[in-house]
This record gives sequence, structure tokens and C-alpha cells, in this order.
Amino acid sequence: MGADLTPVTTATTQWLLRSYPHAGGVLGAALAEAQARQAVTVAAWLRYPTTTEAALVTMAGPGGSGRLDRLVGAVEWAGEEESAWRSWVDEVVASWAACLLGRPDLAQEAVALVAHREHMAGLAFDFRRLLSPDDTDLRAAALLRHPDLLEPVAVLHRDALTLRLGLSRGWSDAA
Repeated sequence: MGADLTPVTTATTQWLLRSYPHAGGVLGAALAEAQARQAVTVAAWLRYPTTTEAALVTMAGPGGSGRLDRLVGAVEWAGEEESAWRSWVDEVVASWAACLLGRPDLAQEAVALVAHREHMAGLAFDFRRLLSPDDTDLRAAALLRHPDLLEPVAVLHRDALTLRLGLSRGWSDAA
């Protein structure tokens, strides 16, 4: 990928994992992180589809997790070292990732769209954990994939996601 979205994807993945904790020890942590990272990566590539847009967000910063923290009832993190990463959380990317984690049909549409975008040029990615989670994946990320729990975050920018995906149906139409 030409422009590095790593700060945004890493921070937003971390935010999702802290907000929707995993189950199942070390394996559960790894499986939940893989699912969150895949959803966040796809969402970031949709949000910033060109290297120019990705470069701009890395220069300006995405805005941080303030509103998201309030939505999920996160306590304010004490200490500058602990909270510095939170400034790299992208609210729209988190919202879109929540949509993708809670709705497999939207995840399929999103991955199909980014497959032909600039970020994927010359690369091979496997989004299996996002698109086809097995029972172990689902157990590990039960909170991370629970549509009702994701709803406060997903609803924030869901309409923009469905527009980006070129979908005319509403969130509640297909499941």
C-alpha cells in the first residue's frame, strides 16, 4: 500500500478490542484481533480509497476516540502514554468496521469492492476471519460480533457505508 494507514488501523483495532473484549485466553485474543484487524483494514481502505487520501489522514490525524468512548461507556484513560494512541482512532473506520463485523453481507460487499481498489494492487489478502469465521472465531469474538452491542457504534456512519458500497437497501432490510 502506497500510503501507510498503520497508525489508524492499529489504533482503531485496539479500540474495538478494548471496547468489545475477547474470550478464550491467548488463542481467543489472537482470533478476535485477526477479525477486528481485517474489518478495520477493509473499512480504512473504503474510507481512504486512494494513497493521496490515506496520506492526508496520516498527516492531519483522524480525530480520536472521544465520542466512541462515551458511546460505549469507556472510562477516561489516565496518563498520556496510555491515551496517546487513542488520537489515532478513526470514528468512521470504527463505525464501518462495526457494521462489517455485525453484518456478514456488508462485509462481503465491502471486501468485493476493495479487491479492485488501489490499496490491493499487486497484493493478495485473505479476509477469511472476517468473511467466514468458524465456531472458534465466533466464540472468541462473541462481543465483537454481537449486532446489538455494536449498534451504538455502527449506527454512527452506517448510511455513509451503504452509500460507499452502492447499496440502496437499508440496514434492517437484509440479514
